Parts: sequence; structure tokens; C-alpha cells
Amino acid sequence: MNLRRDDPILNMSGVRFQWPGRTSFALNVPAFCLQRGETVLLLGESGSGKSTLLSLICGTLQTGTGTIAVSGTDLAALSGAGRDRLRAEQIGVIFQQFNLLPFATVSDNILLPLRFAPNRRSRTKMPFEEATRLCRSLGLPDDLLGQRAASLSVGQQQRVAVARALIGQPPLMIADEPTSSLDAGSQNAFLDLMFGQLGEIGASLLMVSHDPRLGDRFDRVVELSDIAMIEGRAA
Repeated sequence: MNLRRDDPILNMSGVRFQWPGRTSFALNVPAFCLQRGETVLLLGESGSGKSTLLSLICGTLQTGTGTIAVSGTDLAALSGAGRDRLRAEQIGVIFQQFNLLPFATVSDNILLPLRFAPNRRSRTKMPFEEATRLCRSLGLPDDLLGQRAASLSVGQQQRVAVARALIGQPPLMIADEPTSSLDAGSQNAFLDLMFGQLGEIGASLLMVSHDPRLGDRFDRVVELSDIAMIEGRAA
């Protein structure tokens, strides 16, 4: 990776994506970038293309034309396996439904990314101790580490998902509607904890939501319609 300190962690240019075999939806992003250490809230209604955009950034979907560069690497220049490796090393993902392994322990869920990311693993000298530290920082008790994820409350699952995304200090965090199931008070408490951890490692955050009330917490608020042209409806 040849990323200079003043280069964006994420840079999109001339991107167009159309679902294969479908002519009813296409996503066009002329230009968008996210700076290192920046937090951005991306707003858009359901069906506006937010999930498609995140999948393109994470490399699980391939753009038809244009450039998506993460940490200075153009995803289009990588094989499928290469995109998987880059995603594992460079991106921490917080899914809307958290996607924890229900019958694995909390510690196993948090440590899972390190199995696929040697560089993140090398930055985590004492993995279990780091998982414990993250849990404490996110307001989770130590005795939760040995419990199965299926036994946790929604709020606990949410914090475990954040710890999993943060471990190994990936430079880019992607969060897909992580506060959608929380009331306003719980949202603010959760964001306090998440931003505190992001600040410690200097990671960038791109979080998508349909709730503009969260905007004051972010460096920048972007409407999807301001950076993308949508044809039809998407997921």
C-alpha cells in the first residue's frame, strides 16, 4: 500500500454499477472520497442504493466502470481473493443485523477477523486481552466473553459487533444502520462508545442511516442523492 498521509482512505471516481441481467437499477457515483480519520454519515431512504454502495466499497460487488480505491489500492485491479484479503485487512464492518456466529462465544466472534488478516493479527500482540479491553471500553462485562452470542441482548450484540470490527485497528470502518433498533438515548450512548474507540485508533468511519438526527455527531453529513445518481430502485 502506497497511501500518503494526505491521501483519502476511500476514493471513488466515475463509478457505475448495474445488476447483471437487470435494467431497472443502476448506481452512478461521479466522485466521493473519505479522508483518513474522518467520520461521515451517509443518509438515504430504503431502496436508495445505500447497501449496494457499501457492497461496492467492500468489494463484494464489482463496479462496471470507474475506480474504487481503498487505502490506495484500486479494487478493480484485484482478483476475488485479493478483494477478500484487502477487505479483511483494511475494513472493519458493522452489519445492520450484526451477523455474529450465534453458537460461538463472544471472544471467538471478536477474534474471528484476525484469522483472515495477518496484518491485523500482527498488530494484536495479545488477542484475548485486546478483546477483553475492547469489551470493557464498550461497556461489556468480562464474564460475557465466554457466553454464546445467541444469549446476548440486542444492545450487547451490537457492542460485540463493534469490538469485532475494531480489533486489529483497520483504518476504515463501515457501519450499516447500526443504531436502527435503538431509541434516541441508547443511540447516543452507543455512538459515544463507538466514537471513543475510533478516536483511539484514528480510523475513518462511513456510516449509512436514514436518520438525519444523528448528523451532529459526524464530521460531515452526505445525502446519497448528492453523490450518486440512481436509476430505478435498489436494496
